[in-house]
Amino acid sequence: MISVTISAPLAQAATLQAKVYNRSVEGQINYWAKIGKIAEENPDLSFEFIKDTLRAREEALAGQVEPYLFD
Repeated sequence: MISVTISAPLAQAATLQAKVYNRSVEGQINYWAKIGKIAEENPDLSFEFIKDTLRAREEALAGQVEPYLFD
């Protein structure tokens, strides 16, 4: 783990968003960094697609999936 300095406005925004989404401030900043990294590496993907893909991945890892059956 390393320490970084962020601007006061960014820290305030992270604090607010963390409360809204029931995350720690550190968790919120890590979430933003993860989304930003994915978006930067995949500029053709929308924010919603990235969020949905991350959600689907977590659901699959938790075993909350059902096989798709072709008719």
